Amino acid sequence: MKAIAHIPYGCYWSTPFARWQGALSHLHSLRFAAHVTRESLAARGIAPGVFDFGVLAMTRPEKGSFYGLPWLMGLAGAGQVGGPTVSQACASSVRALQTAAREVAAGTATAALAVACDRTSNGPHLYYPNPAGSGGTGEAEDFILENMACDPLGGHSMAQTAENVAAKYAITLTEQHALVLHREQQYRRALADGHAFHKRYMQLPFAVPDARLRKTVAQLEGDDGIRFSTAEGLAALKPVIAGGTVTYGAQTHPADGNAAIIVTDAARARELSRNPAIGIELLGFGLSRAALGFMPEAPIEAASRALQAAGVGLKDLTAINTHNPFAVNDLAFAKGMGTDALAMNNYGCSLVFGHPNGPTGMRSTIELIEELALRGGGLGLFVGCAAGDTAMALVLRVGV
Repeated sequence: MKAIAHIPYGCYWSTPFARWQGALSHLHSLRFAAHVTRESLAARGIAPGVFDFGVLAMTRPEKGSFYGLPWLMGLAGAGQVGGPTVSQACASSVRALQTAAREVAAGTATAALAVACDRTSNGPHLYYPNPAGSGGTGEAEDFILENMACDPLGGHSMAQTAENVAAKYAITLTEQHALVLHREQQYRRALADGHAFHKRYMQLPFAVPDARLRKTVAQLEGDDGIRFSTAEGLAALKPVIAGGTVTYGAQTHPADGNAAIIVTDAARARELSRNPAIGIELLGFGLSRAALGFMPEAPIEAASRALQAAGVGLKDLTAINTHNPFAVNDLAFAKGMGTDALAMNNYGCSLVFGHPNGPTGMRSTIELIEELALRGGGLGLFVGCAAGDTAMALVLRVGV
């Protein structure tokens, strides 16, 4: 179990997530991420000049985002830093962390910043010229809505992938709704004692800036737009697809937000850590792709590959966090891996707090670290699926 790279304890952050068309919908996601990065570094006493590499995870275009990571780092005060922008749908955060870790492992960087940002609100309407079209007419696309509704390879919706996996693993509507209620109870643990768990990595109350990032226009006490379920309310819902099992209550909601993690070598981790007694090591990553139309099944193989790369087994893990756009994800994962679905995501997950695409896995990885720190250390797994029937996973170790 040799570390690929290290994460200095406390050198990560996330905004609250806000349901789309909510409190963060007016903000340019890249500019907003740079604003949060600058403030978060200052709060931790970290000079932007410490970085020699960066990677941006971003899945939807915004004005000027062609300039990607260099633009963000320049806005954040780290104009000396270059690096790529990666887009791997909902697996973008893990891809960004792997990219940063590999750069550190290769010795070409000592301190990298992995930033993830997205805004599903007000998604762009894109026009693609097509000189061969009728009368030279081009093609148009609502980037967020159309891509959530249709996989261009198979022509099916994401909800259909959940139905396909539910059928394969004999997962019922009742099982899904029971897990939703359990996940919401787990999320309430993070809200206890005035959001004590969230405050371990999130600045609360959170000052929401105006579109020009000059003045505060609102204060968020936590995630914006959370809607808790009841057994009766869930029971009244019908499946989204006639004859299926997946309801709107058993899937996540689109959201806005950003998150970041600093990845370093061992020496720089000790230097930057907010508590040098706590060590965080990145041990392994895994990528997989399921059969066409079986997206929620992909995390099973990705997790297996990450565990193999780290040289550990499922029984060695202390905690597991997942990105679960559908309750089906976790139920299939538990059946496929031979583990307990109720024991995962102990402080919440994207099924409850929402899904802003790129940052989702970054926040869940941060929560995995903090759970392990509270439990006195151990091995943790994060895994999540992504569009195109893919998934990525990572294994890390927290030593206390």
